Amino acid sequence: MEIPVTSNPLLDRLPKHLGQYIKAQDYDQYTPINQAVWRYVMRKNVAHLSQVAHESYMSGLKKTGISIDNIPSMYGMNRILKEIGWAAVAVDGFIPPNAFMEFQAYKVLVIASDIRQLENIEYTPAPDIIHEGAGHAPIIASPDYAEYLRRFGEIGARAISNAHDMDMYEAVRKLSILKEAEGIAQEDIDAAEDEVNRLQQMTVEPSEIALIRNLHWWTVEYGLIGTLEDPKLYGAGLLSSLGESKHCLTDAVKKLPYSIDAAYQEFDITQMQPQLFVTPDFGYLMEVLEEFAETMALRRGGWRGVQKLIDCKQLGSIELNTGLQVSGNFSNMIQDEDNRVVYFETHGPSALSYRGKELIGLGTDHFRKGFSSPLGKLKRSSMAIENMSPRDLKAFEIYEGGINSFEFESGITVTGMITTGTRSVDGTLLVVHFDGCEVSYKGDKLISRKNGPFDMVIGSSVVSAFAGAADHHSFDVKSNVSSTATIHNELSEEDKKLNEYYKEVRDQREENVTQETALLTIFKTVKEQYPTDWLLSLEIFELTRNKEVLAHLESLMVSRANIAHLIKDGLSLVMEDNGVIQ
Repeated sequence: MEIPVTSNPLLDRLPKHLGQYIKAQDYDQYTPINQAVWRYVMRKNVAHLSQVAHESYMSGLKKTGISIDNIPSMYGMNRILKEIGWAAVAVDGFIPPNAFMEFQAYKVLVIASDIRQLENIEYTPAPDIIHEGAGHAPIIASPDYAEYLRRFGEIGARAISNAHDMDMYEAVRKLSILKEAEGIAQEDIDAAEDEVNRLQQMTVEPSEIALIRNLHWWTVEYGLIGTLEDPKLYGAGLLSSLGESKHCLTDAVKKLPYSIDAAYQEFDITQMQPQLFVTPDFGYLMEVLEEFAETMALRRGGWRGVQKLIDCKQLGSIELNTGLQVSGNFSNMIQDEDNRVVYFETHGPSALSYRGKELIGLGTDHFRKGFSSPLGKLKRSSMAIENMSPRDLKAFEIYEGGINSFEFESGITVTGMITTGTRSVDGTLLVVHFDGCEVSYKGDKLISRKNGPFDMVIGSSVVSAFAGAADHHSFDVKSNVSSTATIHNELSEEDKKLNEYYKEVRDQREENVTQETALLTIFKTVKEQYPTDWLLSLEIFELTRNKEVLAHLESLMVSRANIAHLIKDGLSLVMEDNGVIQ
């Protein structure tokens, strides 16, 4: 039975194409062991983070209603998040960077609803509800940081990618899934890791999305705030990692002042970071973001912007100085001697918009196979077409009826019968419509339509180029969902029984009724049948303070040195304030 997604006003206004990434949170999928993992991480994190995290984190936990004892539900989180103007949706692991950032632009947190396995309790390369819910959600209670996150989403969603980015996204997604899943052959994990390393070592000019993804990593995910000598944590990757939240403050991690240089610093999701960037405050994050935005085709436009769209081979848009926008898969352009774009082409479904709204009758139904048009000023004219009066237009043979012919400064000529034009609300001419038209350049026919419509956009320069459609309602985008799904293994009979024991202990704690004899019976069974499990023994000790249970935990600290610090930290929590963090 398919579980419905509970919506709300913020989610209702999301563009349709983002819906393909949203999945319902199946709360029943969380096992008692999952709940114990959440509780351990949260109790340990809250105890530690109260000392080392940015002050807004602790207050944010209360404001966002994140429980220490229970994995949060999307419904419950959204009820509280709406008070600060945000919402949350569940997704399956990593989603494409542009989509992730677009959710942020709409003030929606993307939360991977799966949770890490007990074996990966300190760190997982896969996004999970601990990382997203306990890391991202509380910090957005800070208005300055929340606005940075929203603005980052707006700009990041417009960053242009390339084919290498999508290959890297798929490789990283696959590796994170395999590393978190149970029972995966080591050779499969090694092969996935080799593919990530191969792609990372390729010499490729970094795209805009690659650069802004780096900025996202070193701020939203792994950012420090304050001074180089005494920084505090605010990045979700640090706030949700037991190991890295401590490691990051040691001298083993180099602290660098945050700047636009962070855009050119690569990262590795499979290991702790060797360096981190420190911002003096959240306001400075916005300054660097705007500095980076000034380098993007979004702000610069021009032939370089169009070339980025041609190279990326994905849906993108350009905006002309008239405000008219063209969306589609860009395939070709012609430049004049000054490198100004004087002609461009798209292939496949295309659409014309003005200020983000599709022009009536000029959408993908009309432009099913592509769109092309010349740009620029007319020859022997000091005035751009869009600035001409009706009298000027007639002088240059741009008027309705009859066969019209005119020439651009670039040498492109247009001949055809003009039927009408489309103007903006302020009267600016945006599109000239022909019935039969021929467009030529240096003796070559660029467009030849003896019969049928031709639409020529009006504009003398490309002022912006960006990823995605100008009006998201123009396109039905369903091509970016990964074919690699998160692996959910069926529990073995042994695992089911262990979860039953965890549930019995959990029930006694929540009901505040401790039956020590029953708990010690469970302990002895788990000790014999599940010798590597340590978390349940820790929970039993929390309720019983039994010396035999403590001795077992101490022996595990000796026999399993790799988890000794986890047991030690857990015991410290139990001993402090009766094991409850207020």
